[in-house]
Amino acid sequence: MQPDTICKTVCQHSRGPVAEVDMGKLLEIAKDYGQVKNYVYQRYGGIRSLSKLNPGYTVQNEMTASGLRKQMGLPSVYFYMAVFEALRDIKGQWTRTKSAVLQRVNRNQGLSENEKHYLRYLLAVENAFEAVLNHKTVALREDLQKKYDLLAGSVCVKKLNNYLCRQVRKLHVKPCTDAGDGFSLTEKAFRYGDHGIYITTKERRKRIFIMLTDGNQYARQIHIKLYPGENRVEIRAPINVRVKKHGDYTRNIGIAMGMDTMFVTDEGHVYGESLGEYQTKLAKWLRKQMMEYHPNNEAETGRKKYKNQKRRLEEQLHSYINMELNRFFSTEQPGIVYIPKYPKLQKRTGNKEINYSVNLWQRGYIKKRLALKCREQSVELVEVFGKDISNECSRCGFCGSREEGFFYCRNCGSRMEIKENTAKNVRKRGIDHGSRNSG
Repeated sequence: MQPDTICKTVCQHSRGPVAEVDMGKLLEIAKDYGQVKNYVYQRYGGIRSLSKLNPGYTVQNEMTASGLRKQMGLPSVYFYMAVFEALRDIKGQWTRTKSAVLQRVNRNQGLSENEKHYLRYLLAVENAFEAVLNHKTVALREDLQKKYDLLAGSVCVKKLNNYLCRQVRKLHVKPCTDAGDGFSLTEKAFRYGDHGIYITTKERRKRIFIMLTDGNQYARQIHIKLYPGENRVEIRAPINVRVKKHGDYTRNIGIAMGMDTMFVTDEGHVYGESLGEYQTKLAKWLRKQMMEYHPNNEAETGRKKYKNQKRRLEEQLHSYINMELNRFFSTEQPGIVYIPKYPKLQKRTGNKEINYSVNLWQRGYIKKRLALKCREQSVELVEVFGKDISNECSRCGFCGSREEGFFYCRNCGSRMEIKENTAKNVRKRGIDHGSRNSG
């Protein structure tokens, strides 16, 4: 991808209801697609298959020899797409496992620095990691082997290897999917034409035609998302778009995020005032559904209605967030956006409704969309140290108090809205940190 482009996912939608017969054929492909992925997860998601994951051709050859594709009658364009998608998920799961083990290693006060260094080395070097987990002798290329021998000579290798194996067994989980509502396909499995798209089916030389709401065509891998309850199809395609460069985007903006209001700038400008209303609506509905849910009374049609309503509420929330982010960029025209680095979310009260709202807070989604839109607009996004940032006075730096949504400073008499004060501190810390680095 070019350095002045970013990858975005665009969506296409079917025009009018998809015929039940065609939807049934697509659902059959999605079901088989998921079964192939689960087969790969179970067979290659464990420790003994680590050596087969890169580059993945061993798995491809073994899956071909297994005869599963012929048994299912699934076209090769779907079968091998499912295989490599599952392999990607397995690799991602191993990355998360290693990250979790590394965190435990760093927090373990019973390990010396040499022991931690040895374990970090095993986690960083793929062949050494795989050899230890499979109780094999670590054999690396000459330069890496020297480094390993040096580290191993200063620690009890057996104890640390056993520790690593225990942590992996505790933390690693094989991926699994029960989704049967979508599948990916390469260019060989579809073609655009007649204001729609033709999709390959399990029947030889037969394709399903779906009319689309737009005439865009994408020559790349796409993903088909099925909504059988609504008889519609969504197509998701990753595309590279050129970033925009604005000569008039020069301002330095500090922002403070919140649950009820999306964020406030250092000048007191508010964006996403209704965020709390959207989140509360979603939280109350989900809580009501959980209280009324009983597994013995659950029907398939009821779960479909639940999923569709949840999706609609989430789409409304996300649409509002993106609309307010677009308004922020067009109004503020920032060159640099400073945001505080927040700690992980924690349940702070015994009130279940509040805890539910905290869990559903879209902070992660907002930050992700903010980062993407900053890249789109060539705006720099900077995280600043966030400790005590809301307790300091933005004018004099003294510690103040917060009452009924306002910040009060007894030292200088300052009084302003809490988030505006926080946003001013965010901007100040960001600029000060940048000045020190440049100096």
